Amino acid sequence: MARTLIVEADGASRGNPGPASYGALVVDAATGEVLVELAESLGVVTNNVAEYSGLIAGLRAAGALDPDAEVEVRMDSKLAVQQMSGTWQIKHPAIRALAAEARTAFPRPAAVRYTWVPRERNKRADALGNLALDDPVAAAAKTAEAKARIEAAATIAQPTWSAAPDLGPPTTLILLRHGATALTAEKRFSGAGDPELVDTGRAQAAAVARRLAARGGIDAVVASPLARTRQTAQTAADALGLPVSLDEGFRETDFGLWDGHTFGEVRERWPAEMQAWLNSPSVAPPKGESFDAVTARVLAARDSLLKHYARRTVLVVSHVTPIKTLIRDALGAPPEALYAMELSAASLSVVTYYGDGRSSLRLFNDTAHLTG
Repeated sequence: MARTLIVEADGASRGNPGPASYGALVVDAATGEVLVELAESLGVVTNNVAEYSGLIAGLRAAGALDPDAEVEVRMDSKLAVQQMSGTWQIKHPAIRALAAEARTAFPRPAAVRYTWVPRERNKRADALGNLALDDPVAAAAKTAEAKARIEAAATIAQPTWSAAPDLGPPTTLILLRHGATALTAEKRFSGAGDPELVDTGRAQAAAVARRLAARGGIDAVVASPLARTRQTAQTAADALGLPVSLDEGFRETDFGLWDGHTFGEVRERWPAEMQAWLNSPSVAPPKGESFDAVTARVLAARDSLLKHYARRTVLVVSHVTPIKTLIRDALGAPPEALYAMELSAASLSVVTYYGDGRSSLRLFNDTAHLTG
């Protein structure tokens, strides 16, 4: 189970703008131990800039201590929490730039969630911020101690095969399968046919949208152009305050004559064709598309995303086969691995991609938002 770190952050500005600073600390959620404390003067800036500066410093410290952790950010700035959660739009260009920096400050943006707390519950970060204004020497000492502790932790945790220069934060794809349609419950082949979401599917889309908005840290939403994915994506995008971009590369496999049939019906009506299809990813269903062809277009679409959204987090709303294909490729698994994965409607999976070409599966078929 992943470790959980708590980031407490605050900004202080005496005047708005005025002499300002930030305070941030990282806490081990399991033990309550304060791992690092940071305090720094910022010169003359606004209070909002100070708040975001504290957030960025805290997230960077958490990432340096444990990039595989889950992170809860606690701040008394409702503005920063709501903006980073995707609930409120960011209109000011300077704050927009700071928010973009905050989204990549922790190596796995999808692992960060934001919680607003009243000022009395954020006293530790507030005290650090004021310390940077009142006693810069003491604040510098705390920050130097924190950096030393972070460097020591990184040295202990660093595996020998990762001694290459820092490659920066990864690009993260949050993979969301669309909500249920009339074909989902009966597990019928559903490819190029274009069924819409049923009531259950719309409720699933709303549930996952709430979870994504609460989590925050998503920079873009990309979807297959089919109706069921567009509807699911739009629900999530509305909650995140983002537009939806459509990409043909992430549409479902064209199952040809099998579309709308169950597995049993296909096996009964097309036994030889189905056996050949199961035996080889290069074989297509009658008048359909092979898994080899699907793999080629899905990976091409993925590569385009990785180039366009480098070091950012993208929600990709797609279908069973494209999502399984991305996961299979990330794991280096053989083609038959497609048949060994169960992917539920409105489930979330997460894959991260690093600058040296490595990829990592961080989450698979998560439906916690559907069970409360």
